[in-house]
Amino acid sequence: MVVACRGSDPISSPEKEPAVVAGASSAAEPERSVATRSDPSPSSTPPREPPPEPPAPAPPPTLPDGTPILPCVEPSVVGMACIPGGAFLRGTDASEPANARPQATVWLQTFYMDIDEVTVEQYERCKKDPDRSRRCPRKSGPQYLDFDHPRMPINGPSWYDARRYCQLQGKDLPTDAQWEKAARGTEGALHSWGDEPATCERAIINEPPLGRGCGQKKEKGSKPKTGRPWDVGSRPAGVYGLHDMMGNAYEWVLDWYSPSYAECGADCEGQDPRGPCKGVEPCEGHYMRIVRGGSWYWDASRANAVYRRPHFPSNEPFHHFGFRCAASVEQAQALRSAGAGEGENQAGEGKVGARVEPGVGGEGEAG
Repeated sequence: MVVACRGSDPISSPEKEPAVVAGASSAAEPERSVATRSDPSPSSTPPREPPPEPPAPAPPPTLPDGTPILPCVEPSVVGMACIPGGAFLRGTDASEPANARPQATVWLQTFYMDIDEVTVEQYERCKKDPDRSRRCPRKSGPQYLDFDHPRMPINGPSWYDARRYCQLQGKDLPTDAQWEKAARGTEGALHSWGDEPATCERAIINEPPLGRGCGQKKEKGSKPKTGRPWDVGSRPAGVYGLHDMMGNAYEWVLDWYSPSYAECGADCEGQDPRGPCKGVEPCEGHYMRIVRGGSWYWDASRANAVYRRPHFPSNEPFHHFGFRCAASVEQAQALRSAGAGEGENQAGEGKVGARVEPGVGGEGEAG
């Protein structure tokens, strides 16, 4: 067998190419320097503090015995204003009136007060209630002619008749302390508008030279200069939005009369006082209740927040006194739920309940 030769070149087996590593370049590449990532340096801003917890809510205000002071009912009862609970200055340290001494801090729970004095129209409606058990006494009311205007404050009911009317409405007469706070506010002002004197611009009183009723004469019957009350709300509202707390008509309050707060003692002090025997009868040694605020018949000396006039609850001898009602928060809630008071302060038409002028009369009978 002849083997062909290729000169002197040896016959060599083919060279193996180096294996290619996946992902590697077949050509030689210059060596790259690999930067080493160092740990981040601490930030110059300190870590954020967690937000502070909100402060705990303040505890609700309380009366001295720890009872929470109740908030006003919203919306309010028609025809009534809320008198917020808390302390107020009651009485006076002045020499007169002596029966309002001494001045002291008294605490009251929140309550409600009629914005206006009870009117002739409202009281006559009570007299004519279809339910006889809910009627006001038919003979209760003024004894003067021209005292029968629908929006005029009712004059003449006894303390008993006035309280019955309020209770029939789901309310009550205000206590002496409630009436005073509603009349003067918390800081001891002398009047519902402040310490400025009572004048016919602010209240329906006897002011010279105008005379009784700020010059409004009786237009019927004898003795026209006796004057008469005006329609409720004829003067600007005072503290808490109430009208006629000074003048127009004296107003019955719940308490028995005592010659002074000092003589009354603990029953007239502290928290929600109701006067001697807490207002309950009989009350040994006490025979008269209290009227407040002055009237169209008397001068400015009685038209203030501290003057207290005693009178027999039977209203004998007869005087032309009026009243307004108050309600606790619980009573106000019940009234609002029942929708009571709707239309109570709406003016009526015409005149009602006219009476014959009595043959005798004077300062005592007028009020």
